[in-house]
Amino acid sequence: MFWYQQPPRNGLKLIASPSTWMQLSYEEGYSETKFEICRDDNNHSLMTIKNVTSKDAAMYFCAASDH
Repeated sequence: MFWYQQPPRNGLKLIASPSTWMQLSYEEGYSETKFEICRDDNNHSLMTIKNVTSKDAAMYFCAASDH
């Protein structure tokens, strides 16, 4: 599962993507401390944004791939 953030009037920014053994790799500027991502299985994922501020205002998207 891939998690993206789209701030107002900006393009998509990748937050995290899968790495080996269903672990997540966070992009620079993002961390598990702020964006906690839980994945129960291949079909369900939940992202929790901690300590939300006005800087977090955005649309958030999750994408999946069969590859």
